[in-house]
Amino acid sequence: MKRTMRFALLASTMLSGAAQAEDVTLTIESWRNDDLSIWQDTIIPAFEAANPGIKVVFAPSAPAEYNAVLNSKLDAGSAGDLITCRPFDASLELYNKGQLADLSGLASMANFSDVAKSAWQTDDGAATFCVPMASVIHGFIYNADAFAELGIEVPKTEAEFFAALDKIKADGTYIPMAMGTNDQWEAATMGYQNIGPNYWKGEEGRKALIAGTQKLTDEAWVAPYRQLAKWKDYLGDGFEAQTYPDSQNLFTLGRAAIYPAGSWEISGFNAQAGFKMGAFAPPVPAAGDDCYISDHTDIGLGMNAKTAHPDAAKVFLDWVGSPEFAKLYANALPGFFSLNSTPVEMEDPLAKEFVGWRETCKPTIRSTYQILSRGTPNLENETWNASANVIKGTETPEDAAKRLQDGLASWYEPQKAK
Repeated sequence: MKRTMRFALLASTMLSGAAQAEDVTLTIESWRNDDLSIWQDTIIPAFEAANPGIKVVFAPSAPAEYNAVLNSKLDAGSAGDLITCRPFDASLELYNKGQLADLSGLASMANFSDVAKSAWQTDDGAATFCVPMASVIHGFIYNADAFAELGIEVPKTEAEFFAALDKIKADGTYIPMAMGTNDQWEAATMGYQNIGPNYWKGEEGRKALIAGTQKLTDEAWVAPYRQLAKWKDYLGDGFEAQTYPDSQNLFTLGRAAIYPAGSWEISGFNAQAGFKMGAFAPPVPAAGDDCYISDHTDIGLGMNAKTAHPDAAKVFLDWVGSPEFAKLYANALPGFFSLNSTPVEMEDPLAKEFVGWRETCKPTIRSTYQILSRGTPNLENETWNASANVIKGTETPEDAAKRLQDGLASWYEPQKAK
């Protein structure tokens, strides 16, 4: 009888332990606070339905605060189980510090090309530490109703772009362009990195900067700042204090005609704007010039090396690497273009416009993300500040470029004066 009781107790304990082992909650750290409802209503329910016992919580931070918040949490040991990964240097640093786990052995990594994985790998490609999720494309979203009302054609050249802005400004019904400088990152990400590739010729210029054969004071790198300096006259009163959400609201409320954008805005704008929208690629400097777009490997998902639930986290990450997730994610979040090798047909018309530029323009990634932001001063963060200053008129394009070049040359060997 005693033996039977012992076995019964042991069985009960084992069953209880098994239940507890299955009852896991995973928390995702992310900068994509705009996506909260999509994760809660669409993505997470699809996973949980197929994986009972694993719950997922999407817990984003504000985009401009994400890096600092995440680093603090990781250092304190309080970060979530799953880490949304910036591409290249920022995530590589986390891996090198032992804060992101090596995911090279994950079965679903086979679903991604070497190019897709390169944004989340060590320089030698030996370790891959985030599952690639999506790229984003830069350009401009415009109020198509406003353009029709004012008789404006979609601009293809820089001259046509400023002519359109002048016409919108002269009419007075709309703020020509919605962008502020308060948060700084907008000015660089939707400003400098948006229009810049047409001047530095995409990958040609980016790789030359890494090699040290071009400098940030070269004309190809100063010219985009000269264009940005002209934007000041078209951003409306008080743009200096205008935050990123303020800019979004100005556009979706129909008060501004053009929004310098990343394709990540599409789902939010579709939900909020009551007018027809269109998109155009960054206008080229002159008619006949080759066009370049920032088609940026933007977002991946990694595992906190200190998660208490590595097995459950890997189950989720394997699903994130699947064709099922790729189709679900790309169409739930139009404008986040899947990096999965399985093609995904886009359903959203605005997303189709953005991705259609791949047919005619040469792709590149943001110039500051690979290698060039590993030192101090950090070139990515300095570019935020410089771009905002140039737009406000508190720093000239030439002075901004020299400051960035001096900062880069102070620690990056290929850029040091020989």
